[in-house]
Amino acid sequence: MAKKSKKQQPGGTPATVALTAAGVEFTVHSYDHDPSHPSYGEEAAEAMGVSPDRVFKTLVADVDGALTVAVVPVAGQLDLKALAAAVGGKRATMADPTLAERTTGYVRGGISPLGQRKKLPTVLDASASAHSTICVSAGRRGLEVELSPEDLQKLTGAVVAPVGRPA
Repeated sequence: MAKKSKKQQPGGTPATVALTAAGVEFTVHSYDHDPSHPSYGEEAAEAMGVSPDRVFKTLVADVDGALTVAVVPVAGQLDLKALAAAVGGKRATMADPTLAERTTGYVRGGISPLGQRKKLPTVLDASASAHSTICVSAGRRGLEVELSPEDLQKLTGAVVAPVGRPA
């Protein structure tokens, strides 16, 4: 069962610290992460009782040699060709996981689009605008933040484009 909290927890993650500093309204959802679950995002949706089309995963890709963040629904997949086009690139591949962790400051399954060690170009899937709020990683496994897609776009400087596709 997910626990909800609107207040900043002491020792929050860089993502929750960034949200608090920006004065953005958000809700923290925490749940007990199961390391044996096959999908971090689907686990989050199930644990929080939220539709998987409202829970977004943060993926790091390499677009023409530059690391780029894609935020797409956990129920779907990232369209690498569409991601490259969204940032004016030619070719995209998934980034090396170790490089993604080192660059963002987060571990796989807990990479947040917010509060990253190095600000990366970000693309938010256009489907996010269909929801008043979406959930993204708060910076560690078992912790999500719920906020408006507009606030996420503003805080990350994200381009909004159709970069997700059904699984």
